[in-house]
Amino acid sequence: MDISGEHRIAAPLEAVWQALFDVETLKACIPGCKELEQTSPTSFAAKVQLKVGPVSATFAGTVELQDIAAPNGCRIVGQGNGGIAGFAKGGADVRLIADGDETVLSYDAKAEIGGKLAALGSRLVQATSRKLADQFFSAFTERLKS
Repeated sequence: MDISGEHRIAAPLEAVWQALFDVETLKACIPGCKELEQTSPTSFAAKVQLKVGPVSATFAGTVELQDIAAPNGCRIVGQGNGGIAGFAKGGADVRLIADGDETVLSYDAKAEIGGKLAALGSRLVQATSRKLADQFFSAFTERLKS
């Protein structure tokens, strides 16, 4: 499953870059985030409660920032396990481009799912994934307005 998008953020590039590594910002913006702990300068452990169609589960997982090219972008790699609901894993390439006093954030993500989630059908899972990504970036953009 592939998802991509672009968001214009009314904040300078450096502020957006720093927010990508800020635990409180991320916790506030990740839909369904119950816990988020920074385990190293570039990795996090999380618990996220999600509902995809009729399946509701709490996923425990990890997120790692790789291929860091500060402040222009990085690769975000994550995986989560929701027990009987299944698992999700994937990665996203995030790019930041300064545009005056604003920053354009674009991403290309790929994800794999298994278990009950996979049985729901790719259309529902793709739509939910796109919705979750939009919720995250909308909250992130709102939080960073200067």
